[in-house]
Amino acid sequence: MTGWEGISHDSRILSEALANPHAPFPFSPPDKYYLCDAAYANIRGFMASYRNVRYWLGDFCRRHALTNKEKFNHAYAKILNVIERDFGVLKARFPISKRMTPFLLVTQRNITLACFPLHNFIRREGLHDEYFAQYDEPNVVVRNKNVGVDDDEDEIPTHGTAADREYMTLL
Repeated sequence: MTGWEGISHDSRILSEALANPHAPFPFSPPDKYYLCDAAYANIRGFMASYRNVRYWLGDFCRRHALTNKEKFNHAYAKILNVIERDFGVLKARFPISKRMTPFLLVTQRNITLACFPLHNFIRREGLHDEYFAQYDEPNVVVRNKNVGVDDDEDEIPTHGTAADREYMTLL
């Protein structure tokens, strides 16, 4: 779903990808879920954190999670931190990933698809790597500065069926 003109919210693009039967979007298996931030609705296969509940790992250093929602958001934040660290290593190792705008979209995609297997090979083979060593430090906390969510729940697109949203809420 690349190539949209202007500015579009990620959740709108996701909605379009899910609604388009010809989009090559890789749906997760029934027992797996994509993690998405609070700007997305909980629908089958997509799990977001609770809105307006403590979320950042740093918030839990001062005070432990007390409610079930806080416990969920804490576990969610720890998983998200691992993912963000992985992308941090990937961007540090392949600086071209930060400067791809002059390339055609297909070239950008191909560069990304070439970088991931190399990245995964280094990690899987356990080769000594300065980037993994740096990001494996226990006190490195990655915070996504791009997330800006309004408190107005009505702005979250409600893609998916009501049954899917209810399923994910109960889950």
